[in-house]
Amino acid sequence: MPDDATQIRILITRWADAVHRGDLDGVLADHAEDLVMYDVPAPHHGIHGLAAYRAAWPPFFAWQASGACFDIETLDVTAGEDVAYAHALLRCATPGELAAHPTLRLRLTFGLRKEDGRWLVAHEHHSFPHD
Repeated sequence: MPDDATQIRILITRWADAVHRGDLDGVLADHAEDLVMYDVPAPHHGIHGLAAYRAAWPPFFAWQASGACFDIETLDVTAGEDVAYAHALLRCATPGELAAHPTLRLRLTFGLRKEDGRWLVAHEHHSFPHD
């Protein structure tokens, strides 16, 4: 079995691939029921719980279907025995947006915990830098 950091890297890579495909079940996999997500769009107090997380994705999938990318460029993972965090930079934009702002990257941070030997995402934070 791969070490914890490798397991988490695989989990996040699968998640990003599911986001890119618009696969909601794949996006939800490996997320805790009590997940908290702070996202780019409102609500600014965050999204709490797996049901609210599920409801947040369809508008993004509709936007992404216009030809946007969602590609991991960097991914760093630090894993302890039962908690871990990871941070990543992604290309997340339409071709036109990338042409206008070629260095624009989405910043992602994940907080994970191990439950019954399985890593689950308990926290996500998505942001773009302010220019």
